[in-house]
Amino acid sequence: MIHPNTELKFISNEVGYGVVAKQFIPAGTITWVLDKLDREFSPLEFQQMDPIYQEILDTYTFRNNNGNLILCWDNGRYVNHSFNSNCLTTAYDFEIAIRDIQPGEQLTDDYGYLNITAPFRGMDEGTRRKTVYPNDLTKYYKSWDNKIKKVFHKIAKIEQPLQQVVSPETWEKIEKIIMGEEELDSILANYFDDQKQFKKDL
Repeated sequence: MIHPNTELKFISNEVGYGVVAKQFIPAGTITWVLDKLDREFSPLEFQQMDPIYQEILDTYTFRNNNGNLILCWDNGRYVNHSFNSNCLTTAYDFEIAIRDIQPGEQLTDDYGYLNITAPFRGMDEGTRRKTVYPNDLTKYYKSWDNKIKKVFHKIAKIEQPLQQVVSPETWEKIEKIIMGEEELDSILANYFDDQKQFKKDL
C-alpha cells in the first residue's frame, strides 16, 4: 500500500505517470508496505499466462528474494526509478523516505534493488551510474544500508499513516532496532540470485 498522501500524476512523455506527494512527507516516513491485497506470482504462473498478462507483469512488477513477481494493487506500481531516489526499500517489506519529500515531488525508487531481469539505461540525472543492472543490489547495498540507518530511528517519532498495515511482528522488530536491541537487517536480504536458483533447479 502506497502512502495515502500521494496521488498519480502524468510526469512526461518519457516517464509517463508517477506517484507525487500531496503533502510534506518527512524523512523516516514509511512510504509503502507490502499488504494483503498485493499479488504474488511464481515464475511458473507467469510462464503459463497469456502474453497480454505477461506484458502487464513485466511492466508493473518487481521480484522478491524468492524470484516471485509482486504486483502492487494500488498506485505503488507507478513509482518511478531514480539514481537519486528519495525512498529505499528495507529488509522488512516496507519502504522508507530517506529524505524529506516536498508537496508535488515524485516518490522514487532505485530499481537497482528490485531484482530486474535485464539492464536498462535510466534518464541522465548527472550521476555516475547511468544503467541499472540486475546485480546492483550486490554492489550498492552498503551505501543503501547507510542511508536507511540515518533515518530509521525517526520511524517512531513521526506520524505513520501506514502503521496499521505493518504487521505487529514487524513493528515490534522496528522498535527493537530503534532501541538498539536488534541489528538492522541489510537491504541485501532482498536479493534474488538467478544463477544460484538456476543451479538449484538443475
